[in-house]
Amino acid sequence: MKNAIGIDIGGTKIAAGIITESGELLKRVDVKSDPSDREKMFAKVLEAVGQVLEKSSYSLDDIEGIGVGVPGKVDCENGVAIFQNNLPWKQFPITARLREQFGLEQISIDNDVYMAAFAEWKAAQVKRNETFVYVTISTGISCSIIQNGSFFRGAGFAGELGLIPVLSKVDNKGIKRLEKVAAGPAIEKLAEKELQVENISTKEVFAGYANGTCEYRIIEDVTDNLAQGLYSISCLLDPHKMVFGGSVIVNNPFLLKLMKEKLKSYQLPEQQHILGQMSISTLKQDNGVVGAGLRVFERL
Repeated sequence: MKNAIGIDIGGTKIAAGIITESGELLKRVDVKSDPSDREKMFAKVLEAVGQVLEKSSYSLDDIEGIGVGVPGKVDCENGVAIFQNNLPWKQFPITARLREQFGLEQISIDNDVYMAAFAEWKAAQVKRNETFVYVTISTGISCSIIQNGSFFRGAGFAGELGLIPVLSKVDNKGIKRLEKVAAGPAIEKLAEKELQVENISTKEVFAGYANGTCEYRIIEDVTDNLAQGLYSISCLLDPHKMVFGGSVIVNNPFLLKLMKEKLKSYQLPEQQHILGQMSISTLKQDNGVVGAGLRVFERL
């Protein structure tokens, strides 16, 4: 059985796992990131790899290669992390550094959302000629598109759903970028203003909604904003299947029903086929690690 190491790198933590060729996650470890310095951050990546090998009882001899998901813009062909908002890795040659460290030729890197999308595409078992969209709703909002078995990348910036302008209705906010009115931090700020409280977490906002202590219109506005963004996808791509991941929706699955209701109100009848093909990730927070590992065996 072939195995790979999948790494999902973020500004707060690094997840590493042993992944089989069939997509099974055998072992996972999480290591706290250190974005204060590029070399310290890379040392944390090495620490994560070392820990997952040690705790899984595998050695490098059992590993086919390493797949790495990195935030921001990535040069996949040359193995360079070009730019990230939350890491000190501008123009960082991560593939070369990992080859130098571990002696493995097969190193695959890509944007972290693309890695997660690959895992979800494999899990969804859609037909190769169908259009698949993965949407992540977390501290940011983004999407990745797989068409005819390949990523649609555009000129390198395709899938930035969070940048789409939407009309936010609460508090006369007007036109705003979707990420600014529907991602996790935006939900917190909206709740703080609407409820006149300080330092409320997204988790507390949704708990308040569930037990009736949080005003419904906060969630109403957030889901309407998301539906406007999703309608752009519906109109431009008319996908066959759409899967959602990211902490905001994975931890609050009732949002899917609300978004679908809002989206339906925007759609023509001919567009509504997607409503029955929208689902929440079953891989949840493991999709980035699993996707990174799987990309060692199959490149898109």
